[in-house]
Amino acid sequence: MSVHPDLHQHYVRTCQNLGQSENPFITHVLQEAEKNYKMGWTKGITLKIAGNNRLVPVQRVTDDNLQVLTSVLQNTGFVTGLDLRCNVLTDAGAKHVATFLQENSTLRYLNLMFNDIGTSGAELIARALYRNETLVYLRMTGNKIGNKGGMFFASMLQINSTLEKLDLGDCDVEETTIHVALMLKKNSSLVELHLCKHEMKNFGVERLCEALYENSSLRYLDLSCNKITCDGVKFLGGLLKRNQTLEILDLSANRIEDDGAIYLSEALALYNRTLQALSVVSNSISGKGLVALSDAMKTNTELSYIYIWGNKFDKATCTAFSELIQTGHLKPNCTDVEPYEVDGHVQLAELSHGLKKHYYWTPSCGEATNKDANASLAIVAVSEFL
Repeated sequence: MSVHPDLHQHYVRTCQNLGQSENPFITHVLQEAEKNYKMGWTKGITLKIAGNNRLVPVQRVTDDNLQVLTSVLQNTGFVTGLDLRCNVLTDAGAKHVATFLQENSTLRYLNLMFNDIGTSGAELIARALYRNETLVYLRMTGNKIGNKGGMFFASMLQINSTLEKLDLGDCDVEETTIHVALMLKKNSSLVELHLCKHEMKNFGVERLCEALYENSSLRYLDLSCNKITCDGVKFLGGLLKRNQTLEILDLSANRIEDDGAIYLSEALALYNRTLQALSVVSNSISGKGLVALSDAMKTNTELSYIYIWGNKFDKATCTAFSELIQTGHLKPNCTDVEPYEVDGHVQLAELSHGLKKHYYWTPSCGEATNKDANASLAIVAVSEFL
């Protein structure tokens, strides 16, 4: 494979050949990549072409811009990541992405979150991944691909054995849980799955849990911002009693209440010793359920991260979590609350820590290529995520 360290010149020539104007933002990023190459980075470079730069206004990437860029990068072996979030890519741009994924053999990280890709674009990308054997991490977050788009990805994952991380959160996807569950029964490579805002109800959780009894690879499951109640969490509690793989569970912004928290607490206190991080933020849980979770952490030394803000704190809750932190069962940087005293009474203040603290992170050089890196806690607070 030929390598083009002179990315900028290659880009200029390609723009001329295709009769298109240069995008100054892309020009700048390619020039920076050349500098990295000359400094010794010959592989593992992620091009960060995100259109939401708050410090310096940038010209967002269009479908035509992407056509040129993918042509330039086709034989550039040291570029292994593309961050194209928050641009104006449509289904036409997705076609260029699909062609690139079919022909490129080095890209491992691709972030397309918050563009304007729809169902047909999702189909093109999913079909390209039937044969792609290099992409490890894909983010489609915020593209309105709909139910059909979600099903295209679920079907693809029954065949693709390379993709490890997939984010389909906030994609206008509903009622596709059965298809996702069927995928999880067959897929053995996916370690991280985001299903935020899927209108998932208890029936969907039950189907997922049934599938996860047969799955031994998934480590991070994001079910935040759905319609899960305590009845759905009862299935998750049963799963946690037997599952030996799941490390991170995000149930933020559901409605599990005290009963749901107690189901989780029982499984975590008596059976599960693999879950390391749990988020139950904004779930209408009161003191009874929150104290039960704190009690579980006293006996379960593997559960190291817990996020509880947005629930109904009472005196017992504040005391319980203050004691957890004071006794060392819960480290201050592993939760989203901090105890303080007012007139001799313990209260809890909110911290910025949380599972999604680094949600907009992009891998640095080489990180997207490290298959042995812990796919879970690097996302929580130990490192950075997207």
